Parts: sequence; C-alpha cells; structure tokens
Amino acid sequence: MSRRTTVLVAGSVLLPVFGGLGSLLPVPYVAQVPGPTYNTLGEIDGTPIISVTGREENETSGNLNLTTVGVPSGPLTLVGAVQGWFDDEVTVVPREQVYPSGQSEEETRQQNRQAFLTSEQSARGAALGELGYPAEVVVQALPEDSPAEGTLQAGDAVQAVDGTPTPDFDTLSAVLEAIPPGTEVQVEYTRLGVEESGTVTTMAATEGEGSALGINVLEIPNAPFEVDIQVDDVGGPSAGLMLSLGIIDLVGDTDLTGGAVVAGTGTIDVEGNVGPIGGIPLKLVSAREIGAELFLVPSANCAEALANAQPGLPMAEVATLDDALQALADLRAGRTPDPC
Repeated sequence: MSRRTTVLVAGSVLLPVFGGLGSLLPVPYVAQVPGPTYNTLGEIDGTPIISVTGREENETSGNLNLTTVGVPSGPLTLVGAVQGWFDDEVTVVPREQVYPSGQSEEETRQQNRQAFLTSEQSARGAALGELGYPAEVVVQALPEDSPAEGTLQAGDAVQAVDGTPTPDFDTLSAVLEAIPPGTEVQVEYTRLGVEESGTVTTMAATEGEGSALGINVLEIPNAPFEVDIQVDDVGGPSAGLMLSLGIIDLVGDTDLTGGAVVAGTGTIDVEGNVGPIGGIPLKLVSAREIGAELFLVPSANCAEALANAQPGLPMAEVATLDDALQALADLRAGRTPDPC
C-alpha cells in the first residue's frame, strides 16, 4: 500500500472520530437565534400583553411587535459552533457575553427579568408623559414590615403629608425630614384617579434625619387609570420602545399602525429617549418572517441594521419616542419614514 493511500485511509477513519468528538465537545460559546415576536396590542395564551383598567381602550388594528433573541438550551458543541458560524440566521458569541463570568444561567435570567420590569416602568412613564399626564410621586412597592401596609399600595400617587402638598420627590423628602420617627401622619393620595387618605406611623429614615413612610417611590407621569404589562418570557430592556407605542395606541386617540404590521426594538427612558440594543441582525430576521411592513431601529443600531438588512423590510431610524410616532404617522399617510 502506498504512503498516499495509507494517509487517505487513516484520514477516512479519523474524520468520523473527530466529527463524533466535535458533536459532544462543548465550547465556551453560545448560539443566538431569531426569537419570537409579540404583538403588544395582542395576547399571549389569552392574556393581554397590555391591559388598561379604569378607562375604555382605544380601538386598534395592525401589529406593534416587540422582537427578541433566543438562546437554545444546553451547551454548544464544536460542531454546533461551526455550523452557526456559517448560518446567516445564527450568531455565535462568547459565552460570557450572554452569561457573565461568575454568574449562573438562572442568575442571568433573573437579572434580565428585572431589567425588563424596570423597562416596563420607563415605557409606561414615557407613554403617559407623551400623552400629557403630569409627573407625580408614585408608590412602586412596599418593603417588608412597611408602616404604610394597609394604607398605601403600588400605583398610589402621594399628594400630601399632613396637609403639605408633595408634588415631587424632593418636596416629599423635605417634609419627612422635619417629622420625628414614630409620628402618626395623614397621607393624602390618589388611587386610579380617586382621592383618598389614611394615616401612617412613620419609621426612622434609613439615611439622614427625620422619618420615612416605608415606601419605594418614583417621580413619573401618572394617569387616573392602571396600565398593566404581562410578558413573562421576555428579559432585558429592549422591549421598552414597542411597549410605549402599544400603551399610546391603546389609551390615546389615534390608531397608530393604520392596520399595518410594524416591528421594532429599543430601550426607552422616561423622557422618551430610545437607546441601542443587541441582536439587531436576528431581530430583523424575526420581523421579516412575520411579514413586517416597517422595522423601527434605534439610531445607534442603524449601521449594524443596514449591514444586515432583510429583503422587503423597510427600516426607520428613531432616536426618540416622537421619532417613532412620526415614522408611524408617515406610514399611515403613505409617506416613506426617515430611513436608517
């Protein structure tokens, strides 16, 4: 047998061996794929993503879909990584980019979930501010053993303490600093637009002097109705923009899409500024697959979006919530929104 033949025979034997090892050998990378999209005007398993209590919802049509990135379960093998690198609809990234070093997958999921819940608050605040509702001191949560338990609850807007108006956080803090701990005070508040009052015996402030009511608050736009968001399987802050648009569509006076299917992504703060996100190439794939007629792209992601443009999917650049609303107005009017 010649040397050439010997090498070929050996190679034909070793190749399946290496292939078999590659299919089992995990690598320090993670595959990301296009995730599901959710219409913020619709439902998941019969539960509305956005529900409004205390106000009749606006009639809507079309879709305002938030987009996601999926991470298949289980370790990524060498063969899987190589296949992903050659697949336009898979992104292979270092594992620590998705699961930071020293942090378990469960801890990362919990962190991402908390980021989503924080994004909900910003989305709600940005939408209500856009609709003209004023900023108020709104209760977000009551810590364990709070003296306000039974009087205040999440969503209440604190209007006054012992007759002194508290229109903002600084005023509320100043009022409480002048009250000794253990003082029974009268708290006036609104709950779903209804004025109410109750007594709270103050506790010592955790920082500085004076008292505290035992509540966590934010100074955010508030409305005389409740907006609840339910999306259990989504983490991270990138749904903020589309949630804001969904709220505006449901409680405003304009059908934002005019029946069109619109998708998008982007973080949002209470002032309505739209921030960049990760996974834009995969989110564009998801939008194309649902037949989206427009994709809203954060300004900072435009270069990456253009490099990964999907056929038949127009993209509009948005830096603010106002930009997104203008893009939708252009779409309804048959105009071309400002492109990336």
